[in-house]
Amino acid sequence: MTFEEYVLARGVALVRLARLLTGDEHRAEDLVQDVLAKAYVQWPRVSGLDRPDLYVRRMVVNAHHSWLRRLVNREIAVAAVQDTATGRDSAAESADRDAMWRLVMQLSPRQRTVVVLRYYEDYDDATIAELLQCSQGTVRTQAKRALDKLKQLRGEPHELTGDRR
Repeated sequence: MTFEEYVLARGVALVRLARLLTGDEHRAEDLVQDVLAKAYVQWPRVSGLDRPDLYVRRMVVNAHHSWLRRLVNREIAVAAVQDTATGRDSAAESADRDAMWRLVMQLSPRQRTVVVLRYYEDYDDATIAELLQCSQGTVRTQAKRALDKLKQLRGEPHELTGDRR
């Protein structure tokens, strides 16, 4: 597959992944553009890998984490009002989705990445672990902590542990 074919086939999915990680459409497009520029230079090697798409997605995740580490880029993404509502989506569903997304954006970068890859991109633990270069246990731990944090932020009661008296 040529680089151009890859970008045509997977470019939109890469931008979606970056948007979910960053919470900002414009930052996501910039991030993917930077990653694709780097991938283009290495394309003969990247395209020869067993799973080039996974490699490029890892590049997106790593680039996002690198951006977060730079102190000058400590911005807080603010949700913008979008006029692209569809007839299928009721106002209550949209408000619930927006409220949940604001909570997801409060997670640590690692937890948010795991949530995005698991629940938005629908990857299994093994693929996420490979993409993040960690163990499957770490992925499950990060997911559990993220879900616990989301419950805490939503004000949901925690499950009781230990003895029940």
